Amino acid sequence: MNFTASLVSPTPDKSGHADAAMRILKRLLRHFHSSAALRLWNDTTHHIGHAPPAFTLVIRDPAILRKLVLQPSALVLADAYFRGLLDVEGDLYSVLRLKGYFQTLVLPLRERSALLLDALRLPRKPLTAIPPASSSAALLEGERFSHDHSRQSDHAAISFHYDVSNQFYKLWLDEQMVYSCAYFETPDSTLEQAQRHKLDHICRKLRLKPGERFLDIGCGWGALVCWAAQHYGVKAHGITLSQQQHDYAQRRIAAAGLHDLVTVELRDYRDLQGEAVFDKAASVGMFEHVGLANLPVYNATVHRVLRPGGLFLNHGITHDEEGWHPNIDTEFINRYVFPDGELDTVSNIQRGMEHAGFEIHDVEGLRPHYALTLRHWVQRLEAAHDEALQHVSETAYRVWRLYMAACAVEFEAGGTGVYQILASRRGTTEPALPLTRRDLYA
Repeated sequence: MNFTASLVSPTPDKSGHADAAMRILKRLLRHFHSSAALRLWNDTTHHIGHAPPAFTLVIRDPAILRKLVLQPSALVLADAYFRGLLDVEGDLYSVLRLKGYFQTLVLPLRERSALLLDALRLPRKPLTAIPPASSSAALLEGERFSHDHSRQSDHAAISFHYDVSNQFYKLWLDEQMVYSCAYFETPDSTLEQAQRHKLDHICRKLRLKPGERFLDIGCGWGALVCWAAQHYGVKAHGITLSQQQHDYAQRRIAAAGLHDLVTVELRDYRDLQGEAVFDKAASVGMFEHVGLANLPVYNATVHRVLRPGGLFLNHGITHDEEGWHPNIDTEFINRYVFPDGELDTVSNIQRGMEHAGFEIHDVEGLRPHYALTLRHWVQRLEAAHDEALQHVSETAYRVWRLYMAACAVEFEAGGTGVYQILASRRGTTEPALPLTRRDLYA
């Protein structure tokens, strides 16, 4: 590891603060195999490695280093980035290698004690002005959720994530306003093409027909219900817990003249009424919000409102470990992005559906598609940074930017997956699907 000072502060550091800071950084990053640069609060810049740096970490507050010594975790860097105490210049995806690095970093007690002594030598206050981070403390301090997945808590969690600003989402989503994994026919497909393909792919899998009653659980801004009605002639009904999504979908339905075919309402899935009300149902990016303990209720509800033989497409994110256990990933997601969101393995999701009385017909993995989708979203968000700040705080912008970039890397690495599970409600001798998949690709 090559550590060399490349830019010295115009004012000599007689206090020794920079030397103490560099001793901490050299030890913490001793085995980080990448080329990077670190710029301290006194404008001294140091290089790691021999190649041109892929990124520069701009450390504005010495307190970051004290926290890293006490808790060597990438969460410390993420929180500092959200607060404007740390900036990132260069390739954001390269910076994300620090997450895995800190997860495996072990500091012997003697070394940690020496680093603590250096940490105590650092100044107690930032030596440069810190940009204001956010007027929305909820993003950083965390709102209070009961974590029991009650109707009230789930409504608050959905509002926390989705009621940020319709205009903010519109800056980086596609023209259909689809906030879930796209379906790329080729890596060069545009995001607009891929999201239209996804909407149509779902409708074709469900074999939607004119006049059928179609339910979309967690309908977002109304893309799927409107697409299904316009292109397949179904009578579509969507439910959401987000007020902003609901209002947008209502305006969308009116603008498209779809009042006779499409309805959307604010409703918790547990409050769906009736038995065998719908012929087909879809849930896209929804079961991640339900909570693992509530999946039996979720599955049973969908089963109840579907007619016997009715098809159900369950689309959602999974991960490669059973259950939802405390770690850096779950803490990050639940603290900053999806309060009370929980993931499980695809096999457990399928097992739960089978226990509820569904027959599984088809499972399609879309992991590479979501990695591509997220990179499109990040690129669009970065390009719209200045406009985004007209709708959200700098902190919100940074949270979404880092979150989506980190998710792209996680999907690419295979730790997280996304699947479409096609199933039918048992209870009829009539086949729920054609004998082959040929109709999907006709």
